[in-house]
This record gives sequence, structure tokens and C-alpha cells, in this order.
Amino acid sequence: MTSAQHGTRVTIVAVGPGDNGFLTLKGKQAIEEADLVAGFETVLNVIRPFAGKAELCPMAYRDQEEVLDYAVGKVKEGKSLVVCAWGDLNVSAKELLDRVRRRVDHVDLIPGISSVQIALSRSGISLEHAVFVTLHVRDGAGSALEELVHYLKEERRNVILLPRPYDLMPAGIAADVIKAGVSGDRQMTVFQRLTHDDEQSWSGTVSECAAITTEFSDLSLMIFHRPPSDQ
Repeated sequence: MTSAQHGTRVTIVAVGPGDNGFLTLKGKQAIEEADLVAGFETVLNVIRPFAGKAELCPMAYRDQEEVLDYAVGKVKEGKSLVVCAWGDLNVSAKELLDRVRRRVDHVDLIPGISSVQIALSRSGISLEHAVFVTLHVRDGAGSALEELVHYLKEERRNVILLPRPYDLMPAGIAADVIKAGVSGDRQMTVFQRLTHDDEQSWSGTVSECAAITTEFSDLSLMIFHRPPSDQ
């Protein structure tokens, strides 16, 4: 929405990990009241039941700039826009947030529940005993991998890792950390599509993960468990 006094304003809603039961009440209200709702197709599928009157603006990686230009153009005409993102805005949505911020004067953020929180609950791990590393940022993935290796060799905490679809995925990451000197016997778990109807998990050693040839979901999350002697 726009006005002479306040400029252009867009709301960004984090929709949670996949099950729309994890969408916050505030996020749901924003979607229900919006004139337009933009987001990747898989994200829009989560909130579709709540976007009755809104024009849906699905986007893909290849056309997200064009879709956002169109949607923000409608904001300048006086329409209200909600942009939706997976999980929580502060975990893996920085690139999308930056794209929106470049186009408007004000952004209102409605955080959500991250798959990281769900994975911790599934694993019985407290965040106090874990460190979080993400590879989602396109620039700086090399330093993030170095950081991952550092914490794995330190063996003080569980390590929660978000892979990067589709070039930095669980099997390749496992192989890379072994090459960097991490023990292949370290226990780990890979969660896929948390809270979806087809949620899956795999547990084994880092070496066993490195040998997997089947593809993992783009909605994957890895946990490298702290060695038992340090629990």
C-alpha cells in the first residue's frame, strides 16, 4: 500500500515449515486482508486456503524480479501486498527480503516458525547445546563450509545445517567435511520436508551419508550430533 505521507509499504510473512497449522495468527490475518500475495509456488500452496480474495503472484527463481516488479507496481496503485517466505524470515529468507526492500520504502516483517525449531523438537536437542550454520547465502558459502568444519572438529555442540539447493546438498556436504578432516564416524540426521505429509528422516554416519546417491529434497536440514562422550 502507498500514500503520499508514508510511501510504499509491503508486508513479508514467514509461513512456517510447510504444515499451514504452523502459520502464525498474525501472518494468517495479513494474508486474509491482502489484495495481492506473492511467493514461490510451493510457498503459496501453504497459504492458498487463507488468500480467498487476493490475487496470487507465483514466482520462480528465474522470474522473481519480474513478479516483484509487477506486484510492487500494484502497491504504487494503492493495493496491499504480502510477500510470503518459507520458515522464519531471519533464518533463510535474506535474499528475498533484500529484493523487496530495494523496491519499497517500508517493510513490515511477520516472523514464523522455522524448520530448525521443528528439527530440534524432533531430535530432543536444545538450542543451548547447538550451533546453527546456513549455506543458503549465495556469496560466502566457502566460508560457511569452513565454519561448519571448525565446529565439527571442535565437537562441543550439535551442529544444525541448512544445505543449499541444489549444489550444496547433504551427500556432497558430508563428503566435503570428511575431506577436510572431520571423522566419518560422526552421527548425523537428515530431515526432509518437515511437517509435510511426506516428511522423512535418515540417520547414520557422515561416511554413510556421503555414499548416498539418491537425491535429497530441497527442503532438507542436517543435524551433526555431538559425540556421546561430550553429552
